[in-house]
Amino acid sequence: MRHIPLKMLLKKSITYSAFIVLMLLGCTSTKQNKQNTNVSNAGQNATQAHSSTGKTVTVIRSYGFDDHSYINIRPALTTAMPSNAKDSLVQSDTGTGENESVLESSVDSKSPVADKIVENYLNSEIKEPGGHCLSVSKGRFEKAYKEVHGHLPYQDLPNSMATKLYTPKQVFNLLYATASDTDEGWRSLPVEYRGKGNAGAIAYAGMGTLVDSTGIWNGQLNPGALMQVWRYKEDYKQVVQGANVKKLDPYGHSFIFIGYVRDENETITGLKIADQGFQSYRPLVPRDYDVWWAVNLSI
Repeated sequence: MRHIPLKMLLKKSITYSAFIVLMLLGCTSTKQNKQNTNVSNAGQNATQAHSSTGKTVTVIRSYGFDDHSYINIRPALTTAMPSNAKDSLVQSDTGTGENESVLESSVDSKSPVADKIVENYLNSEIKEPGGHCLSVSKGRFEKAYKEVHGHLPYQDLPNSMATKLYTPKQVFNLLYATASDTDEGWRSLPVEYRGKGNAGAIAYAGMGTLVDSTGIWNGQLNPGALMQVWRYKEDYKQVVQGANVKKLDPYGHSFIFIGYVRDENETITGLKIADQGFQSYRPLVPRDYDVWWAVNLSI
């Protein structure tokens, strides 16, 4: 019998475990929060976090094991970062400068749900709950929707979203989670909404309007808009077409838009966001991601 080294067996086991989950938005944060958070398994419904006041807060379940949060590490720089650095994700904290301010979008909000999302975030005692970006952004959306309409959004999904394989709720959740696969299921979903995550699912449900990269950086977003981005364009293309998760480990991120950051000339310099703590410590800038999608809510 052929003997396989223990080290190799362990490596294969770890690799297999990392790819068994179909949810591809790999932005689970390992940021050390001041709160105590119990890490949940993918099959569990929620974790519990304790605020500084002693209150117990429910944190929505994790959607996967893909972990790109090493990109979020803030290095202790001893020298200035070159101005032409390509990857701003590894730069030190670039908080709002003295000549910059976070401004509301000039677009009038027509969504009480979007307003409630922002209100809840600003009033939250735990703005960075950790966990998976997808579960956190979706939890914030669902909570606000229920507070405004008295029920979760699934009750209001149009029947036209259904396919031969899936109910409207299943279609919504598959698009929202970007559950890319090479099987017929993923490819039965409308291609124009695949890979756009929360933005694609909500827009397809008729609950908002898609905004592309040009619109986002031209100031067309309303506070409370949900966003899905991809670090690399090629990842996005493969996900849209249908990707085998055992061969592809794409890096995307899901979060809420809070407001634009503008300089003294009113030029947009960044986006203030709400996520699980992965990147919300500083404004996002155009070079952070290749692909940007958002949805302005209309509900």
